[in-house]
Amino acid sequence: MTTRRNVLLLAGSGLVLAGCREPAQAAAATAPDVLLAESDRGLLRLGPSGEQVLGAAAASFDGAHVYAATDGRLDQVDPVSGAVVRSARIAGGWTPRVVATDGRACALSRAGASDRPAARARTTLLVAGPAGEREYDLPGVIEPDAFTADLTGLFVLDWLPATAPDHYRVRQLDLITGQVRPLITRTKVAIPAGAEEQMRGEGRQAVLSADRKLLFTLYTHQPGHRHTRDLVSGRPGGAHAFVHVLHLSEGWAYCLDLPHPFGEGPAAGHALAADARNLVVADLNAGRIAYANPESLTIERVVDVPPVAGSAAALALTTDDRILIGAGGVTVLDRAPGRRTGRWELPGPVRGLALSRDGSRLHVGGTGRVTWLDARTGTRLGEVAVPGLTALRHAA
Repeated sequence: MTTRRNVLLLAGSGLVLAGCREPAQAAAATAPDVLLAESDRGLLRLGPSGEQVLGAAAASFDGAHVYAATDGRLDQVDPVSGAVVRSARIAGGWTPRVVATDGRACALSRAGASDRPAARARTTLLVAGPAGEREYDLPGVIEPDAFTADLTGLFVLDWLPATAPDHYRVRQLDLITGQVRPLITRTKVAIPAGAEEQMRGEGRQAVLSADRKLLFTLYTHQPGHRHTRDLVSGRPGGAHAFVHVLHLSEGWAYCLDLPHPFGEGPAAGHALAADARNLVVADLNAGRIAYANPESLTIERVVDVPPVAGSAAALALTTDDRILIGAGGVTVLDRAPGRRTGRWELPGPVRGLALSRDGSRLHVGGTGRVTWLDARTGTRLGEVAVPGLTALRHAA
């Protein structure tokens, strides 16, 4: 839950922006479903009408809402139709970073997304919401992360030390008072002074729970990390990977530890997905899939899968109890036993998976293209060229 989310949702602020009201000319083929993808040209909206370049833009964690900044305006764009549904005048230089789950607010910064922000004495954030626009001038290096469900708070990453940031803690900016304060624990008590978790690892991916109350973020490469519960109890800690859980309504945080060897291999080989039944985490470096209960936040079992070394990982959960794993092709698992039932080969690396809303098509991001398959049989149904594509994120 760091700038990783911004890297996932945003293509950067140093781009030549295209107006989001004028779709670019369609490629030779068009996607049958509306998709959101990242590219070296900014955030893209792909669909039956062609390609729309949104430029410096951010999407909500489920892709249902999009904000784009261009020509001194902040536009809320309907990802289904591509139309601007709301617009506000803002000063130049702002970059959308975080969108509320209900689409009613957007947080912007003057710094683009990066794995590690630059040193600075102060940070200015702009929040556009139902009450209008408000700037916040905050001490230190502060990165926006997620809105609270009621829009009275913004979870932020407070990077330390401000003179040479190399770790961060998750805190909450009170959007009414403008004060930044620590979170509470899962038992809804204040975190004692000195017991806030300090994170140094890589936030690989973030997804919402099925009820949209929890935000799950996968962290890897956290050797020696100590959770708040370890700091309070005096335990040594030492998780290499965990899922950081934020309750967007109640404001608490919790870390669900992943067993060895999760987190020891390259971060790109990890992925997670969630629905009402499971939180599923994959480590394809080691060939492991962990199933967690999204309500109790406990690991229920771990199964072995074929490892795929050196590939970026992606996951999709179907409604008919299958797990689709993207890594150098698509591997199909029966969810209950974790047994492999199929393999659909594709050329080149996989850069994201997205199921159509009706679940009938699986869209696969690749190098300069998006391919769609029959989600049941793996039959290749079509392909559209997408120059500069870096990641496929959502089906709208």
